[in-house]
This record gives sequence, structure tokens and C-alpha cells, in this order.
Amino acid sequence: MTAATATAPDADLATCYSGNNAGRHPLRWVETEAGLRHPQRLALPSGEVYRRPIPGLGMTLSLRRIEPDQDLARFTRWMNDARVAAFWEQTGDATTQANYIQSVLDDPHKDPLIACFDDEPFGYFELYWALEDRLGPYYDAQPFDRGMHLLVGEPRFLGPAYAKAWIDSLSHFMFVDEPRTERLVGEPRADNAALLKHLGSAPGWHKLKEFDFPHKRAALVMCERQRFFAEVCL
Repeated sequence: MTAATATAPDADLATCYSGNNAGRHPLRWVETEAGLRHPQRLALPSGEVYRRPIPGLGMTLSLRRIEPDQDLARFTRWMNDARVAAFWEQTGDATTQANYIQSVLDDPHKDPLIACFDDEPFGYFELYWALEDRLGPYYDAQPFDRGMHLLVGEPRFLGPAYAKAWIDSLSHFMFVDEPRTERLVGEPRADNAALLKHLGSAPGWHKLKEFDFPHKRAALVMCERQRFFAEVCL
């Protein structure tokens, strides 16, 4: 799929997307207990929601919703890896991780995905709606802005070629999952040089600023829909 054809949503959905959203549900506004109004969020279904070949790698990348029974041991191993723990700070035993996974599944503003190359899990991507997230107050969050927390748990899938595949694919998924999403955002630690380098060369992505969360110095990164589809070649 070239950049010229990537703006045709029907073609994208037919070949890559298997979720249940894609803008088909009507807009309905709801309000949190704190008084924040936001669109009602539709959870991803269980199972696979996206799949596409990566010609440069000779592999297929897929995304599926996390399954606690299937993924807990792997997720626990990833979270307790020193490289991952340095940024996620989510170490703990299987019970701790099971409780964390369930809390994400129960949160309507989040969606947890397992990413695979040739059906081998390699990473965890936690999507969120920015307006309801901790990031929302730190910039002019719009109703359908979507963000991501991420980790690559399997070391053999580190490196620029793999990073390009999953960044482009995940960005593509989030845009086709909700056509009203015009911007993707992220707030990695400001000292996460490897991730910021990968995002800096990815279609549509750029760093806007650094700012202070209570728990970390963060970089605000963003990807605009129009720029992404103008630059990407899937």
C-alpha cells in the first residue's frame, strides 16, 4: 500500500483492520464523576484486530487484545526485565501483573494490545484516549486524540527495522480504528533516547515539547493524520 492509496479507508479496512469500531458507532457524549465530558468509548473486541505483511522484513505484524490467561506469564517476564522496568516501573509477581492487566481491561479509556511478528508476541501496546488520560491537562487535548504506552519485550525484535514496522502499523491501526482521530500522542520519558529517535523518523511523528509529570520528565510527541498518510508507505 502506497502513501497515495493509504487515504482510502475502505481499502485499508478490507486488508488490515478487523476491529469493531472504524467510526461506525454514533457519537454519544458522557461525563465522568469529575465532570469531564468525552465521547463514549467502544472497547476493542477480544482477539485479533489488525494484520498486515511487512515486506522489508518478510514477516507479518498483527495486533490482538491481551488475553490474561494466555499472556500473563510472558507479560510478567517482560515487566520484570531490567530494560523494560527502567521506563515502566511496573515490576512485580504474576498476581501484581494480573491485577494490573485487569485494571486496564476495566478502564474504558484504555485498550491493551499484544503485538506479534509472524504470530510470535514481541511487545505490549497500551492505547488510551488522551482527553481522559493524565496527559490531557498538559496540552490542548481533543475528543478523539489517542495515545500509546509501549514496550518491546523480546530483545531480538529491537532495532530500527522492527521499530519502523510497529510504529507505522500501530499508527495506521489507530487512525483506521477511529476516523475522527486527527492526532496521535505520546509522553515517553524525556531520556528515552532510543524511542524518541525511532519516533522522530516515523511518518507524521514529531516532538513538540518537554514537560514535567509528577513522576517523570516527559516528552510530548504527536502524529497528525494528514501528515501521516502523506508520508507513510505501508
